Amino acid sequence: MAENETQADSRERLLDEAEMLFAQKGFEGVSVREITRAAHCNLAAVNYYFGNKENLYLEVFRNRWMPRARRIQESFRQSLKGEGHQSLNHIIQCLALAFLKGPLSEAERKCHHQLMAREMAQPTAALEMLAEQIMRPFFRELTDMIRPLIPEGIQEEELMLSAMGIFAMILYFGFGRVAVTRLLGCEYDDALRKRLSSYIADFSIGGLQRLNGEIHHGG
Repeated sequence: MAENETQADSRERLLDEAEMLFAQKGFEGVSVREITRAAHCNLAAVNYYFGNKENLYLEVFRNRWMPRARRIQESFRQSLKGEGHQSLNHIIQCLALAFLKGPLSEAERKCHHQLMAREMAQPTAALEMLAEQIMRPFFRELTDMIRPLIPEGIQEEELMLSAMGIFAMILYFGFGRVAVTRLLGCEYDDALRKRLSSYIADFSIGGLQRLNGEIHHGG
């Protein structure tokens, strides 16, 4: 039992330290030696537990990034519960708040964003894995929610682009929160998050209205 616990601890330390280092430097910028040194493990530990550095990198996304992404998505779903009629305005505001506030600690949020930013800058096999298991299913879920609330004339590609545009604003106001606070001259607190979510909803609905007439979106 003690040996199994020690092995589990070593594996978790490798994942923890690898995630932080990959988030800071990207996949190419980190060596196996650097990871094992930070995790206080033998140099052969990465091969023993994961096979190689690439598998370790993929496992960081499977065991760290993806569960956090699913927690954010579930936070969004939970925020929609209890409402009778789901207006487009309400859906977009809940989506924005799930990402801008959500269930993650500040340390988790920072590592989560940095890791994805590095992957987007220098894509690896991890990006297709995330697209297949996290991004595409969630975008399908979101567009299925939005579709009944918009005019029939809006095409599927326009709907997908609109959903991506909503996400782009949300991600900017999340990634760029330091710049946002500097430009607005205020704290990034719950009041600002609420204002930002309302702005994102209003701006997004305005864009959809321009695509194809008026959309009744509620209060």
